[in-house]
Amino acid sequence: MQYRTLGRTGVQVSTLALGAMNFGAIGRTTQDEATAIVDAALEAGINLIDTADMYGDGESEEMVGKAIAGRRDDIVLATKATLPMGDDPNRRGGSRRWLVTALDDSLRRLGVDHVDLYQIHRWDPATADEETLSALTDLQRAGKIRYFGSSTFPAYRIVQAQWAARAHHLGRYVTEQPSYSILQRGIEADVLPVTEEYGLGVLAWSPLASGWLSGAVRRGQEVAGHRATILPERFDLSVPANRARLDAVERLAEVAEGAGLTMIQLALGFVTAHPAVTAALIGPRTLGHLRDQLAAADTRLPADVLDAIDTIVAPGTDLAAHEKFDTPPALLDPSLRRR
Repeated sequence: MQYRTLGRTGVQVSTLALGAMNFGAIGRTTQDEATAIVDAALEAGINLIDTADMYGDGESEEMVGKAIAGRRDDIVLATKATLPMGDDPNRRGGSRRWLVTALDDSLRRLGVDHVDLYQIHRWDPATADEETLSALTDLQRAGKIRYFGSSTFPAYRIVQAQWAARAHHLGRYVTEQPSYSILQRGIEADVLPVTEEYGLGVLAWSPLASGWLSGAVRRGQEVAGHRATILPERFDLSVPANRARLDAVERLAEVAEGAGLTMIQLALGFVTAHPAVTAALIGPRTLGHLRDQLAAADTRLPADVLDAIDTIVAPGTDLAAHEKFDTPPALLDPSLRRR
């Protein structure tokens, strides 16, 4: 396992990090299975575990808490807040009122007195940056969080938050958690240059592109994975973007075979090869999935393989731009584009 410094924090984290979204109902993973995955991940050298309050409505945090009991100090523990936790309109977002409550709830579920990294799961356009940053700074000073970061922020919001922190003399985000894979490279055009400029650590989620790069999606065979069951529209080949992805996958499979790599090694090796990326978040549902992904822990792609990938999916290109989660609100709501 390789280790890198998380932004400018001085904290060393493994280049593969364990994402716990699939723990519980979402991934149909039991507590025993989740604990076995955590055990194997830690034994392999992974030291960063990432979850969120809304994963299974708190179930993932509870399962992580039980799995890490007795070894909290060996783990860089990260969680997230701001996405809805029920129907109450105030149980979501980036307000001080909610973040203070949400963090206490997360700490209770995790069975710990602090988290190492507390992340704003999505930018909240209804809340001023200084409101959110002020709350996070106070929580940090209270010892409940060590650092705080953002997740899936557009580049301009990352910049705005950095300037708000400076203008109001508040703590700043030290990490960003964006979606990044061979098939979704859009952040190379804006987000990653900004994170490099400000020295943010980058924890890339969905490096296997929701299973497209796992080796299980190939032309001529039925897509039967868990993601295809819960998100069938993402694998519907009547959708042009999905046909483009399948074409790319077939060509990438040839590159992987020629290099003596699995598709998973190619996909994870690509993400961790970018100089702005600190770690790739893997989200196994089973021990078998974890072992397949751990095989990429020391993968370093040579220049000719990276060049071949560039010819298949051009740098800065998203093959499924409609699945992005950082789209500016004005592109989704026509009323915001009209006087």
